[in-house]
Amino acid sequence: MLSLALETSTGLGGVALGRADNLISECALAVRATHSETVLDEVDRMLARARIGAEDIGRVVVGAGPGSFTGVRIAASLAKGWCHARGVPLFAYSSLRAVAASAGRDRVCALFDARRGEVYGAAFADGPLGAPVRGPAACDIGRWLGGLEDCASWSFAGEGAIRHRAMIEARGATVLPPFLGVPRAGALLWLAERLPAGRVADIDAWEPRYVRSSGAERQVGRRGGAGRQPVAKPRVSAESGGAPA
Repeated sequence: MLSLALETSTGLGGVALGRADNLISECALAVRATHSETVLDEVDRMLARARIGAEDIGRVVVGAGPGSFTGVRIAASLAKGWCHARGVPLFAYSSLRAVAASAGRDRVCALFDARRGEVYGAAFADGPLGAPVRGPAACDIGRWLGGLEDCASWSFAGEGAIRHRAMIEARGATVLPPFLGVPRAGALLWLAERLPAGRVADIDAWEPRYVRSSGAERQVGRRGGAGRQPVAKPRVSAESGGAPA
């Protein structure tokens, strides 16, 4: 089966085309908040180079976040639209799991930069195919490291790990090179071959895993909550659509 993968959760996104474990083509591209057409244009070019028609794609695999809110929505909307138009299944996996799959380590903690000193994180103690022992969640980097058992035994990957390298290495842990911390579209194809639970049961109802509210939602909450005690919201949500974290 031919599969198309879309990943736009971070500033460096990508698209990939593959059949089973054979990667036909993969391309990394810069993802800008208002340039979803860039992704679709690259998909068109990739299909043309491979001499494959859009009607030949048997499934779409998408990075489900967390990450940039607008970035995550780019891949999600394109994937859902494609699946509806072509009548093909959608598979979704955490973009943090995609990093773990690219890292090549059994005990890896994937971190994205969530700004304001926070990270999006997920820790996989038994490789990328196992359930995360922590996360996906968003929290302060110090709190994340403090809550990770035997921190020095972990390898850290992702842009969040690079940003907070000094603090992580001070705990005795290893920070992997930047190229191992990118959520690759090719890694999503690899996951789709091994984790069938990633298939989305209800494409209409499925939403990416944002983990926390958007900046706009938080701003509205602050305005609406003026003069009264704010209500704390959980940072971690259940995986949508049945896809594994």
